[in-house]
Amino acid sequence: MRSDHPISLPIDSAGSMRRRMWLRLPWDLIAMSVGLSYWAFFGGLLTLVGGPLHWLLPRRSGERLGRFLLHHLFRCFVALLRWAGLVRVDSSGLKALGKSGFPLIAAPNHIALWDAVFIIARFPSAVCVMKKSILRNPVLGGGARLAGYIANDGTTRMIRNAAKSLEGGGHLLLFPEGTRTKPDARWINPLKGGCAIIALRASVPIYPIFIRSNTRFLEKGWPLWKRPAFPIHIRIDAGEPLFPEPGESAQSLTRRLEAVFENELSQPHPLRRQSVGQVAHWIS
Repeated sequence: MRSDHPISLPIDSAGSMRRRMWLRLPWDLIAMSVGLSYWAFFGGLLTLVGGPLHWLLPRRSGERLGRFLLHHLFRCFVALLRWAGLVRVDSSGLKALGKSGFPLIAAPNHIALWDAVFIIARFPSAVCVMKKSILRNPVLGGGARLAGYIANDGTTRMIRNAAKSLEGGGHLLLFPEGTRTKPDARWINPLKGGCAIIALRASVPIYPIFIRSNTRFLEKGWPLWKRPAFPIHIRIDAGEPLFPEPGESAQSLTRRLEAVFENELSQPHPLRRQSVGQVAHWIS
């Protein structure tokens, strides 16, 4: 489900890009500080409130409340990024999918640390599979536990809980690469098998989600203090669903999904992922 909004990026030389970065510097620093303050305040507040509510509320009520709060926290953060001119994101291709009432696995490629923010902002009731360390994070941990997010610890319990979350029309957000795309990967990392195992167990479709950007900001190994060239352009589209076939193995379904990503992300596009050499040449 692709957006109909065309992407057009200005073609600038490296010199003009650097000049614009210096002119924007004061505002960018203020906007970034506001963004960090937003996370520190509202994320900390959600953890402070979400931790006790996780134990006090009935499980289903707590999960609905947690997902509602995180969805709106992320929506407001994306709106703040847009207002500040830091990010220009088109995720309208996810709008219908996020409001659908049937069970599905949303399976995005994972280019940056904040990918889940943009997707959960479009999926009001998504259950996210995430690193166990994030569930213990003082900023997001309380809200994630309240929402019933699932630790990606590779255990049978994770697969069972993920399949269970799809009952009754649930939406599961799972990054099939298992971690952010490595800087030297051409398009994606080799996919893990967990996404396919869950889809086969729950008999639900996998919707590949394609995330593209004009920057490597917050990729694996990117220092948090390193400022990118703003505004950052991001495009998020949903592909056609992959349905598990009768008798299909998890390995076969994983290969099909990986082929879809490789084919789509390699297509000509204004935001197509650049190789490490191209990035180094552009910023040098």
